Amino acid sequence: MTPLSTTPITPAFGVEITGTHISEIVPSGRFGELRALFEAHSALLFRRQDLSDEAHLELAQAFGPIEDRLADERKPGEAFSIPKVSNVRKDGSITDEMDLHTLNLQSNFLWHTDSTFIPTPALSNIITARVVASEGGQTELASTRAAWAAMPETLRARIRGRGIWHHYANSRAKISPELAKLPMFHKWPATHWNAIWPNPVNGHEALYIASHAYAVDGYDKAESEALLDELMDFCTRPEFTYAHNWEVGDVLIWDQRAVLHRGRPWPFDQPRTLSSICCSVTKADGIDAMRLPV
Repeated sequence: MTPLSTTPITPAFGVEITGTHISEIVPSGRFGELRALFEAHSALLFRRQDLSDEAHLELAQAFGPIEDRLADERKPGEAFSIPKVSNVRKDGSITDEMDLHTLNLQSNFLWHTDSTFIPTPALSNIITARVVASEGGQTELASTRAAWAAMPETLRARIRGRGIWHHYANSRAKISPELAKLPMFHKWPATHWNAIWPNPVNGHEALYIASHAYAVDGYDKAESEALLDELMDFCTRPEFTYAHNWEVGDVLIWDQRAVLHRGRPWPFDQPRTLSSICCSVTKADGIDAMRLPV
């Protein structure tokens, strides 16, 4: 079997995979090859696919346990449904620009890593576009692995060996104090992770930060915020980023241990829907090296 065909999507990270339909990866026994590309390049792109919900779930389960933030809220016998990043209500109408649902979507316009605020964070996100707007709505990625490797030692020394505290409400408060008060953003207590995530497969290190981060061990509140802002600014420089312009059917997969992401605005009177499945880290993904006392 010939290797999967890849083309770099940036000089720093990420590859586009061509010549293979993504839904064939697991059934054909090629997931190990895909996972090796994931570890090596941090982001994978398949264009113009036709990924069914069933194939989406199959691929996600190959990466690891499916993250289900609503497991404790689901009624007995109620099945998991694939989360949607969307401004479309169940009745087909569009949410208002300033309602809390849309403000929550706008929180995703902040650079972040998914699920740093829950006890078992995310390994990967697998997103496919179902409905796209006429303009805008890009998803941007930033490699914290490439940024960490290029970062001046004077800045690296200020964060190396320290822990970072995260809480869901922190990112929402940056958009709306009213939004941050909602119970869903206080479902989990603060988490405490090592600032640097070493990849257990290849040893490459990545800075592990997010818009949910609010404190750094050894610094006061103002110092923590200033340092986190400085680190975020460095990691999201153009040389470490990629902006994806969605077409229906595109599939984007990235390593949450080493990549930040954010959404970009679109005309909010137009529908936009992405299907998104996060997979949780396991011991094999290096989580034990990241946990710190809370």
